Amino acid sequence: MAWQDTALYFPPKDAWEHISPEQAGFDPDKLQAAIEHAQSVETLWPRDLNRPVDTIDEPPPYNEKIGPLKPRGTQSGVIVKDGYLVAAWGEPDRVDMTFSATKSYLSLCLGLAYDQGLIPDLQAPVRELVDDGGFEPPHNHHITWHMLFQQTSEWSGELWDKPDWLDHHRHTEFKGTKRTMKAPGAHWEYNDVRVNRASLALLRVFRQPLPEILDTHIMTPIGCSDTWEWHGYRNSYVAIDGREIQSVSGGGHWGGGLFINSYDHARVGYLLLRQGEWKGRQLISKRYLDQALTPCPLNPHYGYMFWLNGPQDRAPSAPSTSFFMSGAGSNMVWIDPEHHLVTVLRWIQREKVDAVYGKILQALTG
Repeated sequence: MAWQDTALYFPPKDAWEHISPEQAGFDPDKLQAAIEHAQSVETLWPRDLNRPVDTIDEPPPYNEKIGPLKPRGTQSGVIVKDGYLVAAWGEPDRVDMTFSATKSYLSLCLGLAYDQGLIPDLQAPVRELVDDGGFEPPHNHHITWHMLFQQTSEWSGELWDKPDWLDHHRHTEFKGTKRTMKAPGAHWEYNDVRVNRASLALLRVFRQPLPEILDTHIMTPIGCSDTWEWHGYRNSYVAIDGREIQSVSGGGHWGGGLFINSYDHARVGYLLLRQGEWKGRQLISKRYLDQALTPCPLNPHYGYMFWLNGPQDRAPSAPSTSFFMSGAGSNMVWIDPEHHLVTVLRWIQREKVDAVYGKILQALTG
């Protein structure tokens, strides 16, 4: 198969075809300079992630890590053009924590439930399918799946010993102080407790562990390795049909989340670039992805747990059609449909990410 036949190439498991930068339309020297720049702006986080890993301060006992952590690797990356591997550096095989990039995998699970008819209407109240006490009147019963995944739910409560107010006023000096709740759908807030509530709600619908769902319908069909893991917390087990099942977390805020290597991230990114199609099979519907990538009216940078670049002030150097799986650290999967490009960046300084995007695009010659 000729590498130029971009419509047909899908990397088989353990055999990703590597083409030269020139074949992919890159200036090799400029691409190497972009990679070296990425390596020069490695995150300042410590390697030992058991130490404080972010600036989100929480009072005891709520700051306790209740999920697994592991030391991070070095700055790494993968660049895929038209499905072909163009560059890989650092430790792309290393299975690392990916923090909130996990949320986009949770969104894929929502898409699978939608496509399978388990959640036929994303605008319907969650309580119609989930009766576990988490969506009761007078406030939470109005919450829809759409609100949960756009992070506008205003869900109120405590889950796995973490109250939702821990993430009120996030990224401000008032973080973790209670505010007046608004009606569901009326306020956008990045809130890990609510994301974990969304994960538990999906588990209730599937009645099967989400990692099993993801593996069967996404990861195995696209040839991912057998090394990735998706963790919850030591106290996030629920009984379903006589089986104790762990509800997985949507990130690593309190430990847990998706542990994955850069090649597997890139495969998922390529599936998204292909609008959910892989080797002639529609693994996740375009209908769902169109909804997942629609900007939230309250935050045009956000869809269903994907970051969007429509306003182009999140990543000015990237096209407005770009979208991202994004986690602290920074752990980034940049999907660029305009250039048929997927780039994975691990452990890079957040404020330096856009410059790397710009240098990669500057290296494209055609």
